[in-house]
Amino acid sequence: MIRSWLTRYGRRRRLVAAAFAALSVLAAFLATRPATSAPTVLVASHDLAAGPLDPADFHPAALVPPPAGAVRAISPSSAQTLATPMRRGEPLTDARLLSSYRLPPGLVATPVRISDPAAAALLSPGSTITLLASYAEGVPARQIAPDSQVLTIPKAASSSSSSDGSLIVLATTITQAAELATAQAHARLSITIKPNPE
Repeated sequence: MIRSWLTRYGRRRRLVAAAFAALSVLAAFLATRPATSAPTVLVASHDLAAGPLDPADFHPAALVPPPAGAVRAISPSSAQTLATPMRRGEPLTDARLLSSYRLPPGLVATPVRISDPAAAALLSPGSTITLLASYAEGVPARQIAPDSQVLTIPKAASSSSSSDGSLIVLATTITQAAELATAQAHARLSITIKPNPE
């Protein structure tokens, strides 16, 4: 009887020892296994205003999980534009880019040429403006597209002159876009700028 008990006890000790050995091997494997690298995305190095995208304004950072549509690289020749401002440390996604930016329902992106380049130089993406169309000298200008948001200001072509005015892109309704097309053909366009809320 004692011999039988000793046999069973020895068998259990061997099973326990084997289990501990297996755990040791597993622990060693987990400790030496190469760490899986986290996905790298681009984040803003500082607060950014809407406007032309500069690769120098971003740095790579590991995020787990990465946000949907995360941008992982910017080509210096891509000429991308930020549609909205960004905060420092915020990951860049395709939804932030003007090429992917979704306007609210009922609005379209409308190119408009402002007569005075100096006035247009006061604008930046995100500015809120009202356009004034002057059809004849001595006749009060008419408001068109009040409180429209500036989406972007394309870089002027090297061949353009100040007499050509300055091109901006606004978020307008279809009706406002049609009015602006007529005004650009027959009137001189100027702007008023709505101050930013305090």
